[in-house]
Amino acid sequence: MKFLNVLVTELMKLRRTKVTWLSLVALGLGPLGGGLFMWIVGHPGTAQQLGLLGTKADLMGLDATWSGYFGMLTQMVGLVGQLVLAVIAAYVFGREYVDGTARNMLALPLSRTWFVAGKFMVAASWWAALVCAILLEGCVVALALRLPGFSGAVLGRGIHDVLLAAYVGFLLAPVVAWIATMGRGYLPPLGFAMLMLVAGNVLGATGWGKWFPWSIAPLFAGVAGPRTELLASGSVFVVALTCGLGVTLTVAQVRWRDLPT
Repeated sequence: MKFLNVLVTELMKLRRTKVTWLSLVALGLGPLGGGLFMWIVGHPGTAQQLGLLGTKADLMGLDATWSGYFGMLTQMVGLVGQLVLAVIAAYVFGREYVDGTARNMLALPLSRTWFVAGKFMVAASWWAALVCAILLEGCVVALALRLPGFSGAVLGRGIHDVLLAAYVGFLLAPVVAWIATMGRGYLPPLGFAMLMLVAGNVLGATGWGKWFPWSIAPLFAGVAGPRTELLASGSVFVVALTCGLGVTLTVAQVRWRDLPT
């Protein structure tokens, strides 16, 4: 019952914020942008008239089919989703410090672990809702474009890949949450996320990418090619270990280091 009360309270806090809608708009631009590229690839004459945009779309080797479109969505969730997840984690875990309510929250006669668990649950629900909205939007865009190659198997595989990329990306969010609690605000976790995104892209182009958590997430999404050729069997273990470490550090930070004053 205590956890349920904490969870409901955390969910109620999201009703009054515009960040949820901004995150939806930011991630929602992805399917629209992907649809634009699909349309350009499907109309070579128009692509030539568009100059650089059309050339870029051709050079990317895009396939204007359902399978190709869902491949773009998967890459978007795996890459851009890292920044959106950083915003979610930074807001959920850093808001109490920015608003000055952390002291009141931590002074309540409840285990602080419940607050951490509730915040993680809210972040997961927020991210899940965004991903479901993106999948729905993507299907609508693909239907509107009348992309060829539709089948139940293709749709199922596309949804599976998007959800897998979203899941792997979320496993890195606890580390950002820990940075938010340790830094007591928004800027430290967002700066950390940007740094990891750059480092992940750099290392992702090397043989070390399969051992670096922030390279593994984009590689799972197929940003640099087929994941089976780029990832090692231990890559999943590395991400899981990073997630467990992030959760442990966040709980420890809130339980033993953040004292109400």
